[in-house]
Amino acid sequence: MSDFFDREGDRAYTRDYKESTPDVLAAFTHFNDAVFAREGREIPLKFRELIALAVGITTQCTYCIDGHAQAAVRAGASQAEIAEAAWVATAIRAGGGFAHGRLAFKLSGIHDEQREHVHA
Repeated sequence: MSDFFDREGDRAYTRDYKESTPDVLAAFTHFNDAVFAREGREIPLKFRELIALAVGITTQCTYCIDGHAQAAVRAGASQAEIAEAAWVATAIRAGGGFAHGRLAFKLSGIHDEQREHVHA
C-alpha cells in the first residue's frame, strides 16, 4: 500500500485542487470544518469521528481511516470504541453483500422462470 498512500507527500497534490477548482475546495473545506466542529453539534465530536471512521472502513478509504482514527483518539475514543466502530463497519459491509445477493435473485429473473414452470 505504500506505493499509493503517503500521508505527508500526498498532501502536496491538494495544490491541484487549489489551482483547478479553488472555489470548490474552499466550499468543501468550510463544509468539512462545520461537520467536524468541536462545538455546536448535537452529536459529540468523538461519536462523529467514530461514525466517520466506520464509513471510511466501509468505503475502504485509507485516508479516511488514517485521519478519522487519529481524530477519534484525539476526541477521546478508546481502543474498544475503535474496535466496535470497525465491527459496525464490517457488519454493514456484510449486510450490504447480503442485501445485494437478494437483489441478484430479483434481477436474475430466476423466480420468474420457476413460476412459469409451476402447474396449477
